Amino acid sequence: MTVSEASETRRELEGDAWEALSRLWFSRKPVLMELARELDLFPPQIMVIQTLDEPKPMRQVADFLSCNSSNLTGITDRLEERGLVRRTLDPDDRRVRLLVLTDEGRKVRRRIKDHLRSPSQSMEGLTDEELETLIRLLSKLDVAD
Repeated sequence: MTVSEASETRRELEGDAWEALSRLWFSRKPVLMELARELDLFPPQIMVIQTLDEPKPMRQVADFLSCNSSNLTGITDRLEERGLVRRTLDPDDRRVRLLVLTDEGRKVRRRIKDHLRSPSQSMEGLTDEELETLIRLLSKLDVAD
């Protein structure tokens, strides 16, 4: 096999693997939508809450959501009205606004995490060793492209 053929085979394998991960993720969309209805939140609001494991600059959260600052402002306004987040000035740079979860926001974040950790029944077909291998392999992926 030539180098060119090997790299083409590699690209095909990577594409197949990424497509399988995408199908898996999108197959869980009903679970996310059920959670959104249960919490009376929209998916982008859930994503903001998920990302706030610590106070974060609004710009960083907007980048994570792949949206512009004005879209994040609207999302944040609604979360703030619900008492789930608050905006505060960064003590190290007062030009930067941080998003911070409130106590109620932390409770909702815990519910989100618990709900999303509920595995699909299809995982029952994997052995403990296969699950450990899957975790190890997924942890090697850098999806922050």
